Amino acid sequence: MAKSTGWDPVLIISQIIAMQTLHYVTLSVLIPPLLVMFAEPGSLEYEGGAANVGMIMDWREMAGRPTTRALPGEGPWSSWNSVWSGGKQVGLGSAQQGDFRSVDLVRCWIIAICWMAASAADVYYLYTLIRRPRLVLDFSLTLLFNHLVLTTYHSAAIPTSLFFWAVMFISTAGTVVFAEQLCVKREMNEGLVVAPAPDGDDNMEMGSLLRAEDRDS
Repeated sequence: MAKSTGWDPVLIISQIIAMQTLHYVTLSVLIPPLLVMFAEPGSLEYEGGAANVGMIMDWREMAGRPTTRALPGEGPWSSWNSVWSGGKQVGLGSAQQGDFRSVDLVRCWIIAICWMAASAADVYYLYTLIRRPRLVLDFSLTLLFNHLVLTTYHSAAIPTSLFFWAVMFISTAGTVVFAEQLCVKREMNEGLVVAPAPDGDDNMEMGSLLRAEDRDS
């Protein structure tokens, strides 16, 4: 990707969308097969299966919290109305029992590990798409902020799990540190030209500045 100078909102928005999309695509590739292999089948089926979008977008799945998605096809914010319908109580006992059965600590650990793995993949995405070290922190925090907004909307609840927040902060910090290091290393390598000196001289010329100084001398 060519380097851009100045303010380019179209490029910035495109990069934000690309980073968010690649992150979720990575999670979509990792989470379902691992859940099928290792998670408890009964509670996984109750939650809608391994391919349920809530496994990625609902922070309660990572936190090991019970959810109230007892009916298929319920959209965001439906948890407020999942127990009461038309002023009449519907299936409260069965919903509570289902919520209890849906808690699977293995599942929440799998989702957390997959999130960390996707954050490791974000290092490469930042290295390839963003490139400039000073922008790595901005894009990493933007990705985290967007996910917090989306997961709050999907679950109809602000994340309150310490485990969830720990995973978010640790993964984001690791992404920033390693992506910045790789981008800085590349910029240093691209900005440093090393060539052997003519006539078998043992001295090395570094970049156009040193070559100009040699000519002046």
